[in-house]
Order: sequence, then structure tokens, then C-alpha cells
Amino acid sequence: MTDKIKLLPDHVASQIAAGEVIQRPASVVKELLDNSIDAGSTEITLVVKDAGKTLVQVIDNGIGMSPTDSRMSWERHATSKISQTEDIFKINTMGFRGEALASIASVAEVEMKTKREEDDLGTLILVEGSKVKKQEATAALRGTTISVKNLFFNIPARRNFLKSNPVEWKHIVEEFNRAALSNPEIRFCLYHNDQLELEYDVADLKNRVVDVLSDKAQESLIEVDEQTSIIHLKGFLVKPEFSKRIRGEQYFFVNRRFFRDNYLNHAVNNAFEGTIGKEQFPGYVIFIEIDPSAIDINIHPTKAEVKFEDERNVYQILRAVVRKALGGYVHSPDEGNFDDNRFIHLDLSQNGNRVNPETESQATIGKPDWGGIKETYQNHRNLNVKNWENLFPAQPKNIPAELNLEPERKTTNSEELADTRVFFQLNNQYILTPIKSGLMLIHQQAAHERILYEKYLYALENNPIASQQLLFPRVVQLQAGDEQILEEILPEMGALGFTVNAFGKNAFVINGLPTELHLENEQSLLAEIIESYKFVKQNDQNKHRNVAKTLAKKASIKAGTRLKTEEMNKLVDELFACSEPQFSPDGKPCVSKLTLQDISKMF
Repeated sequence: MTDKIKLLPDHVASQIAAGEVIQRPASVVKELLDNSIDAGSTEITLVVKDAGKTLVQVIDNGIGMSPTDSRMSWERHATSKISQTEDIFKINTMGFRGEALASIASVAEVEMKTKREEDDLGTLILVEGSKVKKQEATAALRGTTISVKNLFFNIPARRNFLKSNPVEWKHIVEEFNRAALSNPEIRFCLYHNDQLELEYDVADLKNRVVDVLSDKAQESLIEVDEQTSIIHLKGFLVKPEFSKRIRGEQYFFVNRRFFRDNYLNHAVNNAFEGTIGKEQFPGYVIFIEIDPSAIDINIHPTKAEVKFEDERNVYQILRAVVRKALGGYVHSPDEGNFDDNRFIHLDLSQNGNRVNPETESQATIGKPDWGGIKETYQNHRNLNVKNWENLFPAQPKNIPAELNLEPERKTTNSEELADTRVFFQLNNQYILTPIKSGLMLIHQQAAHERILYEKYLYALENNPIASQQLLFPRVVQLQAGDEQILEEILPEMGALGFTVNAFGKNAFVINGLPTELHLENEQSLLAEIIESYKFVKQNDQNKHRNVAKTLAKKASIKAGTRLKTEEMNKLVDELFACSEPQFSPDGKPCVSKLTLQDISKMF
């Protein structure tokens, strides 16, 4: 029997390594920006085309490289940052493992021009699929220019896993902003498809934070600066009243290196507890300065995670410092006011006029405005409602004619004007009703999300919802990178009744909303829709589902909302008219049953 184990060819090993380091165009951006920062650059320009799929180019004015160094830089594990094992535990640079350029070269066509100040000529190198095709002297300015073309050209399967251009562009902007935040002394420029998209001039840290968080003013930030025997914490917190429902404005840096850490993020969330709502996320840009020997930055292929030697103490210090900084800015979250989450109001009047919300309960469930939905769909809903009726005990009582499902039954006694179904609310969160087999419990928020989700999904795929034009159009400012995602989903927004138009750079104007939508913070809604869109491989059906799901979550009644009997009745009818009444759009149960046998066991 022949031996089976053999060494992989170098080009295969390089492509496998690239799979860990280079996951998307934004990965290339990160590695090249790190190298430019390490080179002592004072000005860095990033140029991308087709969201980095066609071209990623980084131009810097750093120290450059000699002809020999420029050739060696493309070899695997060739680095100037470390020379022995001990050096790994005192890293102060962004890159150090010598993997980035070799990994990029194995999956792309690369051109590099570099020149040192003392050299008369620079060096031009062309690399394709890990093979150096050309090296020659060339005229160049001081610094380095690296152009990465046709990413994953030799691995079509990897290229197919890339997401749409707006999503990949958003990831590139995020990497660019992280580099800009941690290096305010460097001027950064970003071009996309030959258009200048972002430009950050040299500034102090606070002004750079304001520039990057474009929708934040200096007055919305709280400064943090605390020196301890273990770490030095500095940076800025977003005041609680400016918190959002997305995680996009959360940045941790350790020794200027961006990293993610759920444990430390929990420390900040814990410090913000009681100052923001449950569905909001604190915003922060926090820099941790610590002895490099007290951290391990070599635990993740893309260096996106860091291990602290004394993690518990770092957690406690971080939480205490954030609480201290929040001291004078505590604003209790608005509890119980869900008017901004209402798409619809319950219609119980016989003539079809909407009930006056000022005379009814604060939070009501609406009769959907189906806007001409096909009769076949309504018939399907009616059949489902009849199936729901079968769950109730067959003990008919006389009920008012306008509520009677069987017109031939007439009421003869005014004292018997009670519905056959009995509903009551538990903790303003669950709807309970007796059924033949015991007791049914319905989660009112999950149920309403299911109802709205199916309504919006049908509208997206079949019949658009009517739009109501605003007397005073509302302008929203989006962060860089979000505008292309919004432009891609504008058809879906239009089908749901939104009229949104471009209004300058990164700005959009909302001219119309769905007829029964009442919002106080349109920017928050758009940000949530964009955030939910980013992380899913897109096709038309996925886009429809993501948009419908986000709007349903935004518009649904929330736990703590008191409902009248008629409103509970209507909610239950609408739920069991849905095609999937058992589960919310997120897959959480809407309905649960407590059988008579379960109840008997309790006694």
C-alpha cells in the first residue's frame, strides 16, 4: 500500500492561508492600510472600483522599500517586525506575521511601486497567483502604491461567495473608518469608482470622531480619559439620548489596533444599563493603552480579537470609568410610549371609519389597509379564520349582529351580549384564552410581527401599499457606505409605501410614508433596514424578507402595551389568518398551549 500523506504545493498552501486572512475586498483594504500606517505615512489614499472586486489601490507617502525588501515582502512569513519568539509578545505595529501580501498575491493580480527617499529610482513588481512576473526599476514618488486587481480571479467559487456591491462597499468603508479613527494625525482619502467619497484631514481625536460618526456633533459626545496602574482609557461615549438601535457605532482599540470583544462590550452595556432602552445599543470609541506584553494579539487569523492577561480587571476598570463618565448625562429611557412604532390602528366601527386614537387606548392594533389585495388572498385568510374558530368550545351564545359570524343566530336577551371567546391579558404581554383542550397563550408582540410580516411580504411580491405624501418632507443623513445599500432597496421601500429620493451626498429626503405609519425617527428605521440587509447573501426574495421583517419588528406592538378585549380579539383573528401563525418571522413561537392534563398535574 502506497503512502497517502504528502506536502501540499506552495500555491495551494498559499491559497488555503489566504482563505483565513483574505475573506473579502475589505480584508485587502485592512491589510494594506495597516502596512501604510506602519510605514510612517502622513497621507494615505484608498481607491476602489466595483466595491473592491475590480480594484483596491492604496497610495501612501511612507518610507518605501529597497529593491531587495520589495521582492522579499511577497514571500510567506517575510516580515521586518519580529525576529524571535519573544517579539510576538511586545508588538506595537499593525502587521507583523508577513502573511498579508503573500496571501493577497495568491488570489489576485498585484502591482507594487515603491521608493525610498534616498533612492533615485523606485521598484516596480508584478505578481499574479503568487508568481512574480516582473521586477524592474521605475520612476516613482517616495512611498508605496499597491494595486490589487481582480480579487479571487483564480478561485471562482470564492468570488461567488462575495455579496452585492453595496454590501461589500459598506464593509470597505467600515475598515477605512477604523483606520481613520485610530490615526487622526494621518490624512485619509477614499475614492470609489473615481468619485471622492470620504476625506479626513489631520485633526485631533475628538474632531476625527465627529468626522467619522458623521451624524454626531461634538455636543453628543462624552469624553473619557482615565489613567490606572493597568491601563490608560481614553475616547468618547455617545450620550444616551443619541443611542441607536444598531451596533454600528461601537469601536474598541488596543494600542491603536481595532478589535472586537464581547466581554468588554458587556462591560460598557452594563455601565449604560438604565440610561438607554432595551432595544438600543450604546455608542462608543474607546482606546485602551496597555503594555504590549500584557496582551496577545496573535489569537485570530485577521487579528480581529485580542486576549488580555488580566481580563477581569480590565472589565471592572472599563465599566467603572464608563459609569463615571456617564454620571451627569443619565436620561431614563422612555417607557411605554410606543406611538412611533404604530403602523396601524384598530378599526372596530361598523361603517369602516377609523377609531379616533385619542379616544381609544394608546396602543391599538390596526385593521390592515390591504390596498386592493386580490380577492383570492382574502378568501384564503377567511378560511384560516374559520379553522381558528374550530379551536373554541362549541357553546354558542347570542352576540351582537355586527359581530356575529353566523347571521341566522339572533340575540334575544341583552344580558347575553357576550362573545363566545374570552380573552384576558397577562402582564400586558401575553393574551390568554380558553380552548377545548385547555388554555392557549399568545405572545402579543411576536403575533403582531407575524401579521405585519405577511402583510408586507405580500405587498412586496404582489400589490404595493398606498403612500401618504408628507406636508413637510423629512431629510435623513446616512453614514458613508449606507447610501448605496438604500438605493438598492428603494424598490422594496416603494412597494411598502415609502417615497424616498436622493438629496445630495449621503442624504435622502422622505416625501411619503405608508398611509398609517407614524414615526418620530425615520433615520433609525432606515439604519435598521440597512443593517439587516448587510449580512445576508442577497437575491430578490431575501431582500423582500429582510425589509418586511425589519418593518414588522419596528411597527409591532411591544410588551407592556395594554390592549382592549376587541383589540385582542382582532389580533387573534389576524394571527390565525396567517399562513404560519405558530412562529414569528424570527422563528420564535407565537402560540403555546397549556392542556387540561398539564393543569391537572399542578394539583
